[in-house]
Amino acid sequence: MNIHVSNLSAATTQADLRKAFAAHGDVASVAVLTEERHFGKMTGASKGYGFVIMPDTVRARAAVAALDHHDHQGSTWSVRQARPRRVHGRRPV
Repeated sequence: MNIHVSNLSAATTQADLRKAFAAHGDVASVAVLTEERHFGKMTGASKGYGFVIMPDTVRARAAVAALDHHDHQGSTWSVRQARPRRVHGRRPV
């Protein structure tokens, strides 16, 4: 199951997300999205959200329930199942 985690603090790392979700089951992958460029400069600053993929749907749903509204480094996470990616402004059918 693909999980969307938003409202991450700037200090939250992929390791932080992996550790939080691994307490609830196996984690296949973790990604915290970062800004590549801002006014022409490479920043690497967090966009404030990321994705976690957990292969076991039952454990993934338990992790979503447990970690939604989780306080971490001064931010309260919003955790939910990720929606399908949009293609040219439309969701896949």
